Amino acid sequence: MNPAENTPESPADEILDIVDVDDRVVGQLPRGEVYRRGLRHRCVFVQARDADGRLFVHRRTATKLVFPSLYDMFVGGVVGAGESYDDAALREAEEELGVTGLPRPEYLFKFLYDDGAGLSWWSAVYEVRCELPVRPQAEEVAWHDFLPEGEVERRLGEWEWVPDGLAAYERLRAYRSAPAE
Repeated sequence: MNPAENTPESPADEILDIVDVDDRVVGQLPRGEVYRRGLRHRCVFVQARDADGRLFVHRRTATKLVFPSLYDMFVGGVVGAGESYDDAALREAEEELGVTGLPRPEYLFKFLYDDGAGLSWWSAVYEVRCELPVRPQAEEVAWHDFLPEGEVERRLGEWEWVPDGLAAYERLRAYRSAPAE
């Protein structure tokens, strides 16, 4: 399916690729069905920083299908059927930040997220510098700010974070602290 044709009436109707443990496409279904049945799919996580290096942090709206009202230090979301991780990262970052003309996010790594209760999805992690004024989507973002990394670290134990974003953040910290090869 051409991702440009994947324009659903609601987020639950968006068609997603179903993937196996090796991230190979094995089918396609609407997002609502994928979530209901706990099928493995693809997601992108984009860490956005402003010109001063502060992290974009937001609280998701109460109407989100997954992890409503929780905090996140990434923008991103599901990869549509037939869409590449790279294209999804740029699309999701621009949508959630409410900008156009964002530089293409830089791919860092990919991991298979597992919530420990039988749900998992392939997760590609990116970073991008956003020097544009942000206007986050009201239907996606209830609150937002650019915070220094030290403040984000302090808030890890205080705020309730989306679990997959927290897993991506922990992996990103390990990725950045690993010795260069």
